[in-house]
Amino acid sequence: MIDAVLLVEVFVTLFVIMDPVGTVPIFLSLTAGRSPATARRAAWQAVAVSFLVITLFALFGRQILNYLHISLPALQCAGGLLLLLVALELLTGKQDELTASADANIALVPLGTPLLAGPGAIVATMLFVQDIGTWHDGLSVALGVLGVHLALWAAMRYSLPILRLIRDGGVLLVTRIAGLLLSAIAVQLVADAVRAFIAGEG
Repeated sequence: MIDAVLLVEVFVTLFVIMDPVGTVPIFLSLTAGRSPATARRAAWQAVAVSFLVITLFALFGRQILNYLHISLPALQCAGGLLLLLVALELLTGKQDELTASADANIALVPLGTPLLAGPGAIVATMLFVQDIGTWHDGLSVALGVLGVHLALWAAMRYSLPILRLIRDGGVLLVTRIAGLLLSAIAVQLVADAVRAFIAGEG
């Protein structure tokens, strides 16, 4: 029997961290100028990449980080710096370099990771998996993770009509807002990582 409380806890926690609604303007800015079919493909590819990365770290995250001698704050800082680079391209109007790349590249980086499967989501999932006691708990965690990814796909997939309505001027505005939001997320990730480093040294 599924643990409904654990399922809801996993879903809500990851929903807040991965923020499907907040992902929409970033997705729209990165897929601007692409055909609807290409944007739809980028949406499901990004969600698939995110699900794969989170599943991989849920199962083998501790072993991978320990083997490579990487701390969680280091992973968080790296994700923040990568997001900051993307945010600066959006803010300075250089997003054409991103949209000119291959479709799979945008689905992989920055959409799939670190935007969706970022350090926060990875660490939260690893902690939930660490506390699994029975297969019922495992199934509940798995369904919670799957549910969040379905919400992410729906948010991006059904945001495409917005792109047709707002036209070029709206796309430019959305792009700048997305860059600002993404830069704030990136700086917060780096700041949290620095605090964790200092606390660890202390």
